[in-house]
Amino acid sequence: MINSKKDTKPNLESNYDEMRARLLHWYDSEGRTLPWRIRPEDRAAGKNADPYAIWLSEIMLQQTTVAHGTPYWHKFLNEFPTVTDLANAERETVLSLWAGLGYYARARNLHKCAVIIRDDYNGQFPNSEAELLKLPGIGAYTAATMAAICFDEATNIVDGNVERVISRIFTIEEPLPKGRKDIRKMAGALASPQRTGDYGQALMDLGAMICTPRSPNCSKCVWQDYCSAFAAKTQLEYPKKAPKKSLPIRYGVVFIAIRGEAVLLETRPDNGLLGGMLGLPGTDWAEGGFPTDPMNHAPFKGDWQAVNGEVRHVFTHFDLRLAVYRAVFDEKDISIGHNGLWADSSQRKGLPTVFKKALKAI
Repeated sequence: MINSKKDTKPNLESNYDEMRARLLHWYDSEGRTLPWRIRPEDRAAGKNADPYAIWLSEIMLQQTTVAHGTPYWHKFLNEFPTVTDLANAERETVLSLWAGLGYYARARNLHKCAVIIRDDYNGQFPNSEAELLKLPGIGAYTAATMAAICFDEATNIVDGNVERVISRIFTIEEPLPKGRKDIRKMAGALASPQRTGDYGQALMDLGAMICTPRSPNCSKCVWQDYCSAFAAKTQLEYPKKAPKKSLPIRYGVVFIAIRGEAVLLETRPDNGLLGGMLGLPGTDWAEGGFPTDPMNHAPFKGDWQAVNGEVRHVFTHFDLRLAVYRAVFDEKDISIGHNGLWADSSQRKGLPTVFKKALKAI
């Protein structure tokens, strides 16, 4: 719901052209320099955005800050210089390099998408928003961003930064996530038909650098004159958000089997959380308390000893509590199944954070 009170900025639509011009002028001199980005002066010199580099950055920066994601972007490009190189890699290698970024379904879809581009598109990304949307792991925002930046298609780019800017400019009262419908509508009306990629990046930069969540620098904002929230001194109230619900708590047990310098790891099923990743053997994670029969879930019989305390980890939709058991084995012929391996320290570097925490507990 767009604010129905008396407009603090009447007839804003008549200023759209001036707003776009101001934003692009600001971006030309003040926009962020990012390793995957083609700056306006570079574009003027004939350089074009690399769809592979843009795609990698957009997938990695979902739920991840630029500061945290950038080293991974460099690491992936060094290891896989082209999308075909990525497609040719073993999925386990991709997942290992991804470790630490979280949301591992992104890594699985990254590899799956690369294989499709190699096999079905001759190693070239499709050049339209509609075709990009057909690829695994590419949603509305990523497709719109790639189409605009890489192929100059007029699209409606809306990420979290853009949501914040638009909700403040138009004082959109509907809380997220329902309010995204109104935000997308107004962002689309304001979108520039020229320099579409630069405009989208400029709007994202305005949100990331100026129109920040808690300390917006309104005095330096080129859209201050048009901002309804600034006029009403209510910037920090937008975007409106529904009350947060407390996360449920799940419980589980992991077993750390030690043989010399090696630890037993197992490949997790593809169709669950951390799917396809290496992890410690253990129980399912469920609400209602720790399992009452943990030894029934041990990978094999042994002198399993409980480790004091519990491991805690927060996922997007739940808090996790893990009890940890350890045992030392000398036998070299223990049957560990086709999905297990004795992993040395180098093989454990790519473990998800939750399992690294468990190993530190011993």
